[in-house]
Amino acid sequence: MSGSQKARAIGINHVALEVGNIDQALEFYAGFIEFELRGRSEDMAFIDLGDQFMNFSTGRKQAADDARHFGLVVTDRELVAQSLDSMGVSLLPGPFMDFLDPWGNRIEIIDYESIQFTKAPHVLRGMGLGGLEKTTDAITELADKGMAPE
Repeated sequence: MSGSQKARAIGINHVALEVGNIDQALEFYAGFIEFELRGRSEDMAFIDLGDQFMNFSTGRKQAADDARHFGLVVTDRELVAQSLDSMGVSLLPGPFMDFLDPWGNRIEIIDYESIQFTKAPHVLRGMGLGGLEKTTDAITELADKGMAPE
């Protein structure tokens, strides 16, 4: 086998976040997103994101994130903004909708309709989201890569 062969990265299965307290993390995230709890223990919890998931683990000790973040795709970005505002969570300065959770994890909120990230139709149906559409710009971006929805 040649040393130049490499596996192709095709996605992210999950994101693991360190938090201070599992109950508090579930309560905080439930304040702005709807989710199904996949499972939990005293020091871990898993919430479903369709065919992906987020894992909360206790033990965060590092300082708050600066540029390091992850993009959380949602059905309605403005609804998240309203929820965060009512929770007293401030958005970070800049062109994106970023904020820090109580433990310093930086999250960027992104609307599903406006980006190339796409859930398979059967996954959307299983999530009860069969009617989600993409913007023309997002479809063009996908088409340019040969990935336009059928």
